[in-house]
Amino acid sequence: MKGTHLGEFEELVLLTVGILGDNAYGIALKDDLQKRTGRKPSIGALHSALTRLENKGFISSFMEGATEDRRGRRKRFYRLTAQGTKIIKAIYDQRTEMIKLIPNIAIQ
Repeated sequence: MKGTHLGEFEELVLLTVGILGDNAYGIALKDDLQKRTGRKPSIGALHSALTRLENKGFISSFMEGATEDRRGRRKRFYRLTAQGTKIIKAIYDQRTEMIKLIPNIAIQ
């Protein structure tokens, strides 16, 4: 497994894979990221991030069979791995602890 450092975009993509669950595939991920963050990631940037996350062991992917509505093309789906779930929890814990250390901030 490659390094475990995540950039901001990779983190957002990883979280979105978790949010979408069984519906985590390219266009659904792109649309959800745009809805939640206001960003408009290119499909190329998204696929690059997905490849990096898969290489790091945080997600896995599989192909679904071809369908008529996709004119015979297959769809690649993504899911969190145990390592991906573990890194999300570690990121959450680290950020929560650091936020608690900011003086005079009230987050509810």
